[in-house]
Amino acid sequence: MASVNPFNLSDSEDEAERRPNETVDTERSPSDGAPGPPPANPSSPPADAERPTLLLASNRTSPSGGEGISAAAPSAMAGSAETRVSVDVIAAQLLRDQYILTALEFHTELLEAGRELPRLRDYFSNPGNFERQSGTPPAKDQALGPGGALNRANSISTLDSLDFARYSDDGNRESDERVAESEVPSQERKNFKSSLEIQEPIRPLEKRALNFLVNEYLLKNEYKLSSITFSDENDDQDFELWDDVGLNIPKPPDLLQLYRNCGTSLPSPRDTVDVSVGVDFSDLSGNCITQDPPKKLDLSQQQQTEVVQELEYQISLLNSEKESLAEQIKKLQSEIQTLKRTVSSSPPTIPDLGSQNTSNPSSSSTNNTSTSSPDPLSVLPTDNGQYLDIRGASEPERNSHPSTHNTSQSNQQSHSKLKNQPPVKFDQPNRNLSPAFQQALLSFCRMCSDSRLGAEVSRIADSEESVMLMLGRCLPHIVPNVLLAKREELIPLILCTACLHPEPKERDQLLHILFNLIKRPDDEQRQMILTGCVAFARHVGPTRVEAELLPQCWEQINHKYPERRLLVAESCGALAPYLPKEIRSSLVLSMLQQMLAEDKADMVREAVVKSLGIIMGYIDDPDKYSQGFELMLLSLGDPSERVVSAVHQVFIPAFAAWTTELGTLYTALIPSLLARIEKLLTQGEHSLDEHKLHVFLSALQSLIPPLFAVVLQNAPFTSRATLHRDTPAIEVTRFPRPASPLQDVATIIGSRELLSALLLLYDHQLEHEGTTSWDSLLWVVNQLLPQLIEIVGRINVTSSTCVHEFSRFFWRFCRTFGKIFTNTKVKPQFQEILRLSEENVDASAGNGILTKATVPIYATGVLTCYNQEEDRKLLVGFLEDVMTTLSLSHAPLDSLKASFVELGANPVYHELLLTVLWYGVVHTSALVRCTAARMFELLVKGVNETLVAQRVVPALITLSSDPEISVRISTIPAFGTIMETVTQRELLERVKMQLASFLEDPQYQDQHSLHMEIIRTFGRVGPNAEPRFRDEFVLPHLHKLALANNSQAIESKRIDIATQLFEAYSALSCCFISEEVMVTHFLPGLRCLRADMEQFSPEHEVILSSMIKECEIKVENRAMADAQGSMSIASSLVGEDAKTKFLSKMGQLTTSGAMLANVFQRKK
Repeated sequence: MASVNPFNLSDSEDEAERRPNETVDTERSPSDGAPGPPPANPSSPPADAERPTLLLASNRTSPSGGEGISAAAPSAMAGSAETRVSVDVIAAQLLRDQYILTALEFHTELLEAGRELPRLRDYFSNPGNFERQSGTPPAKDQALGPGGALNRANSISTLDSLDFARYSDDGNRESDERVAESEVPSQERKNFKSSLEIQEPIRPLEKRALNFLVNEYLLKNEYKLSSITFSDENDDQDFELWDDVGLNIPKPPDLLQLYRNCGTSLPSPRDTVDVSVGVDFSDLSGNCITQDPPKKLDLSQQQQTEVVQELEYQISLLNSEKESLAEQIKKLQSEIQTLKRTVSSSPPTIPDLGSQNTSNPSSSSTNNTSTSSPDPLSVLPTDNGQYLDIRGASEPERNSHPSTHNTSQSNQQSHSKLKNQPPVKFDQPNRNLSPAFQQALLSFCRMCSDSRLGAEVSRIADSEESVMLMLGRCLPHIVPNVLLAKREELIPLILCTACLHPEPKERDQLLHILFNLIKRPDDEQRQMILTGCVAFARHVGPTRVEAELLPQCWEQINHKYPERRLLVAESCGALAPYLPKEIRSSLVLSMLQQMLAEDKADMVREAVVKSLGIIMGYIDDPDKYSQGFELMLLSLGDPSERVVSAVHQVFIPAFAAWTTELGTLYTALIPSLLARIEKLLTQGEHSLDEHKLHVFLSALQSLIPPLFAVVLQNAPFTSRATLHRDTPAIEVTRFPRPASPLQDVATIIGSRELLSALLLLYDHQLEHEGTTSWDSLLWVVNQLLPQLIEIVGRINVTSSTCVHEFSRFFWRFCRTFGKIFTNTKVKPQFQEILRLSEENVDASAGNGILTKATVPIYATGVLTCYNQEEDRKLLVGFLEDVMTTLSLSHAPLDSLKASFVELGANPVYHELLLTVLWYGVVHTSALVRCTAARMFELLVKGVNETLVAQRVVPALITLSSDPEISVRISTIPAFGTIMETVTQRELLERVKMQLASFLEDPQYQDQHSLHMEIIRTFGRVGPNAEPRFRDEFVLPHLHKLALANNSQAIESKRIDIATQLFEAYSALSCCFISEEVMVTHFLPGLRCLRADMEQFSPEHEVILSSMIKECEIKVENRAMADAQGSMSIASSLVGEDAKTKFLSKMGQLTTSGAMLANVFQRKK
């Protein structure tokens, strides 16, 4: 008897189902009974032998291989002694005979045993051995080498995997085709499929699907013009919407994915079982396998034997299949007869036909006629008795089904009403019509039960499970026909069915429908879906959430619509509490990290950050700390403000809460941020990356409330905190306004009552008992504060952004930790560093610390935390001391200016700053008075005009009459700023008179520094000043100064004035100047200036010539416009050409870059 080949696995799934009890076993060795490979075929053909005439299926090894190998073994063993052949010979023989699967199994077993064979490795690593060959199949006598073509199943690239027919509207045709296909033998069915692939024309739905994928490919690969042309040629199709194709399936992968997967076999829709065959290589010695000496047989005889064995094998399969089908036919026929007899034994349930009379019930005894007549309402039951059939089932028939009596106890209780209700009785017809006539008569009622919908309508579910089954079948057909704007109404129905449906495949389909329910869900629709997902998760538990909901999120992580990706991001956060903790900290975290790094939509990344914050609130794996820290830095560096805002509102508070539990908030998280700030300052001494500094500092600022909560929770008095009704409420202004509820200290602690009790003990401890054994507060005082103050001293004081950021940080820090802490712990450390004592005022030393950013940050971040009278006095005194100290030591005033700019931005401090400046106005030192005069320039821009008129202008006029000329000169920039910002006519006239006195008073005729300051001020404020002031005051006096400079005897002074005049005229040239002023003052002033530049700076002279030419053209054009009544287009073009030449010449200047700063300012 021939042995059964262990690799003889049928290609047909139907055959595998029809032979459930048929075992496939290997022949056991007579020595040990262990399964092993069959003995080698002694009659294997040589390498150049002709192939058999019958080509067998490539993906199922023929049984003849195994049988042929084993058939001759006994005779071979009897004929000679045992010999051994090498493994390589066996491999070569398998490859020659095209036993590819056997060779692959052999190769795998060798690899598992640690013995790799080069021949098999090279063969299976070469993809060319498995490519489909184009053209016709090889002829019978054509020899196929190891690299011959292998027949393959339909690849995914042909879109067979989409199974379009399954989703077509013609459901019956799909069923019939599959039944018909299962009746064809496997080899013939393969040939039939191959011929269909070649000959069958493309179907309309297939064409629309392929068109959609092709257009998508063109767009993704930047073939936009080709995509447009392709869309025009297919104008009957909407390429923006996959649903327009007409298939009720999700969009398949793109063409690139289909191409890459074209060689992979598709998974069977039926249940499969993995089977493996192994060889115990411990029984083998060396590289040899025991084999009998080969016995030479005739080649043609062996081929004929293989063909016969293959045909016999197929015959046996068909016979068994035939017997199985015959039994099924007999069984179905008997059921049909039984049902017909049951139906004909009682009259059918019919609708009330109004005037129809009744007949004698005894007429139902004519069974012969009823069974022979056609029954238009009888349909074979497909629900196994789970439904009440309204198509004619009588009460005895319903009671005949045992399933209605075998329900569980809970089912009986929940449906007691339905089960206990009396049987429905109808009036029996008092007529003597035959059942056949009745059936024929009722056939005119036009009831439809032979379609899918008719079958569902004609039966009513009688249990919860049957309702779920019915909903699972109907919902996929209902959803596409509901308006998009109303589909959210289906969410409860879909979720309920998905929760309770017994079939996993149907549940997956329903959840897929849920996530694809709305093309672009808005906020309200997404909230509804998320609410349903959370309800689903609470009902089914973490295992099903992981297995059923998460895959739906993963599928849409790269969806083209941002609303869908937004739904995924929000779902990850909403489902976090209901997921297994391993999945929560691995898969979900990785999904969100990928979306944060790759998604281009701001709203999606914002939702990702919020979901990451929720994940951080539930994560409990300490190893994920570093990943959370990197995610925090990545999200803080996001270019979108809404994403960064979400980081501060949600992510950082949640991450800080986790680090608090880990005990690493002030031992790891905050020190890591401080280290990055210090590294940034070290690397950017000349060009600091202010954006990164802002990122790190803002993160530190968001960590202040959690840090203070840790200080309270770890305090010595925490255990003594008790809640009392008389505990005073917390003042509204006690803490800074939090960015979100998660940054509210009361929320972090637990309640406002507990926080109030702790704050009372906190203040008492600081004021009376000290900080002994208070580790967290000692770390803040002894490590955090000194490090922060040291960092503050290293930042650039001229960077208003950095000063503002650190000021806000210290302000929130001091307000959070309280007034007692600020007065006893923070201020002393700053005062120790600043050392504002009289003996430290040394003009030679310059007291360098006062020039650092420490001054403005201490003044604006610490001293402004509390606004009581003593606090304001302290701030005024500090600013007066700094102004005095810097002035007397001739130190730069940048730190003082930064303080005034930061404080001046808040109107609350304007009076305070004017008080400080008045102190400088009346100071005995001229240096201090000069400093006060220059500070007025900074203050004027933010102060209202009333204060300017009442406080600023009188102080400046007082200084303008100062005995020291340097003090008077110092007031000019402030007067200029007033002319630029104030609109009151009287005030402007007072300032104009004071400036005119500087210009016209003979005592100032030779004051070179005064003239330089006036020209510089005119160039700065002239473009933005009132036009009348510019035309009547600025330009005439510039003309006079330019004319006077032509006769200047001292060359250095002449060059300085000329250079300053050039910058002023460059700035004013972009303003609108009247023709009269242009002719009388502007052009003459430019000509005077050109006369100076011809002598000292030829490159400036070229630019001035262009400016003069342009102004002359403007004057001519205006004259022509006045004469003709309109502007000439040609002359305008000439003017533009002159301006272009002028600007190109200015671009060539390299000597003075500062003078170009004000060239392109807005026109008045």
